[in-house]
Formats: sequence, structure tokens, C-alpha cells
Amino acid sequence: MTIETMMGEPGQPIPGTTLFDGTCARKGYALNAMCYSFNDAANRQAFRDDEAAYCARFNLTLDQRDAVARRDVPAMMKAGGNVYYLAKLAGIFGLNVQDLGALQTGMSVAAFKQMLLDQA
Repeated sequence: MTIETMMGEPGQPIPGTTLFDGTCARKGYALNAMCYSFNDAANRQAFRDDEAAYCARFNLTLDQRDAVARRDVPAMMKAGGNVYYLAKLAGIFGLNVQDLGALQTGMSVAAFKQMLLDQA
């Protein structure tokens, strides 16, 4: 798979991606605000200590809470999560940016890394 085949035709949505637009930003405000709070180590620990209470503190929707509980980053993106904010939460789960890229593309991490190397 190459970047070109992943992207499809110019001006068309990239298959398997969620467009982050104004509607998505409004839908994901609470989730993104929670993820932003993870800039503070004490907040990361509070999340680890009581995940459900921490999500409730930010008034996450049921879809957002479910996606967080399942560690389903693509579902979090569909629920309005912005990948730049979700990276903070993914770090708590032990995931890095290449892991997120693999999840977004449906590739294994090794295949995603190789695809990046092939494009260099």
C-alpha cells in the first residue's frame, strides 16, 4: 500500500478516515478537553485511578466513554476525537503515533512502518 493508493482521488475523502471538521470538533469537545487535561501528570494519574469518574467529570457521551473503555482510538475519532489530543490518551494506553497510524489505516504496525519507509 502506498500513500497514493491510501489517499484515493484528489478532493475525495481518504478511505477509512474520519474528516475532522467543525461538526466533528463540536461533537468531540468534551473528549478533546479531557485529553488536553492529560498534559498534567496528576490528571493522567487521576484517570488511571478511576477512569469512569474521570470521563464523567468531562461529561463524555456514552459513545465516547465506550470507545475509551474499549481503547478503540478509531471509534474515539468517529466520536469527535482529534488525533492530536487523542495522542495524549493513547500514551496512557501505551500506544505511540505509529500505533495510531496503523489503527487508522487498518494495517499492522510493522506494515505501517514499512509503508512510511517506502515513501521516504
